[in-house]
Amino acid sequence: MAFHIVLVEPEIPANTGNISRTCAATGAHLHLVHPLGFRTDDAALKRAGLDYWHAVHIEHHDSFAEVQEKYAGSRFFYASTKATLRYSDFEFQDGDFFVFGKETKGLPLELLNANPDTCMRLPMGDQVRSLNLSNTAAIVVYEALRQVDFVNLQ
Repeated sequence: MAFHIVLVEPEIPANTGNISRTCAATGAHLHLVHPLGFRTDDAALKRAGLDYWHAVHIEHHDSFAEVQEKYAGSRFFYASTKATLRYSDFEFQDGDFFVFGKETKGLPLELLNANPDTCMRLPMGDQVRSLNLSNTAAIVVYEALRQVDFVNLQ
């Protein structure tokens, strides 16, 4: 099994490219929920992912509901600056899904309100609104991997 990173309507190709590189390094699966704010042949996307695209398990979805339906029974965790629980408050399991919203707006409030027990945030000072999306995804997936003792990684 593997962890899953879900990007709901990502807007910045370099962030998605960086996250794809994290997926290649960790074995996490990448799910892109359309519409995307860029083309998948975008040079910035390819440059950020370097030559690791062949090592990324990637799926495209027309909606987040499609992801939920296809992976019914899976555990979903929602990253948001609006969450009260910290990412380190959870005990992650192999196969969990980490869901991130678009860079400018985050995840829809309705989704967060419907899942308050699985919404998570990264602690930070009040000088900034949020961390970069690719940094946040890397922090969360590496915490999950630490919790399962970095299974299948060297």
